[in-house]
Amino acid sequence: MKEVILSADSTCDLTPELREKYAVNCYPYHIILDGKDYLDNVNITSGEIFQAYYDKKILPQTSAINQFEYADYFRKWVDAGKEVVHFNLGGALSASHKNCCTAAHELGNVYPVDSYSLSTGTGLLVIKAAELIAQGAGAAEVKEEVEAMRGKVHASFILDTLKFMHAGGRCSGVTAFSANMLNIKPCIMVDNHSGGMDVGKKYRGNLKKVLVKYVEDTLNNVSDLDLSRIFITYSSLDDPSYVEVIKKAVLDIAPFREVHVTTASSTIACHCGPNTLGILFMSK
Repeated sequence: MKEVILSADSTCDLTPELREKYAVNCYPYHIILDGKDYLDNVNITSGEIFQAYYDKKILPQTSAINQFEYADYFRKWVDAGKEVVHFNLGGALSASHKNCCTAAHELGNVYPVDSYSLSTGTGLLVIKAAELIAQGAGAAEVKEEVEAMRGKVHASFILDTLKFMHAGGRCSGVTAFSANMLNIKPCIMVDNHSGGMDVGKKYRGNLKKVLVKYVEDTLNNVSDLDLSRIFITYSSLDDPSYVEVIKKAVLDIAPFREVHVTTASSTIACHCGPNTLGILFMSK
């Protein structure tokens, strides 16, 4: 059986420790900010992106990874006789998966997976794939198994402000102004059957209180929680204690065996703004 290489877009948001533990290779998105080309999760942070907006009122541009980049990236493994399973940011959110499939068709022995998710929602599936590979599964089997799990991934975030969504053209100025005036914190939910995003419940009030209520609503809405692990993922924070607030709220409801705290990649964070926090987990 051929050796299986596990790979993902940088938007899977796994920590360096988890990438090492599960032997995950990552390919970075490009982020263009103020005329300079940066590599996501390599030489730019979400905090630097937000500061550029505050200082200069500019936002970065992100673009899908093209088929030629993917082909160059995969070729070293394919030429060595190995198979590759690669996880993409949801195809409903980016053309990267389509481009990855084109490269895979050209090379052979590359198995792209549309995660139907983003951030550590993708990361959850990557870890499941790592466990299957460790059990001896081949690339085709891994792809089939994890694609069957996509509907079990629950990914959502609370936005503290709509300022950055408005600046990026993703909501109207009236909506953003009204939300900020009324102190509304919307929940953004990922559809695990398409990878698209929808607005869920809209909370109002202090962010710490909102986070507790959001965790309660989200976890209590799922009856068959997979308690193996949960991710708390956030963009740049004004107050680091938000993480402990959300972690305590999680463990007060469900005894997850692993609670991982990660920061969102710049590709994800630049669309959401600072003080965005979410919980990402799976059901059985």
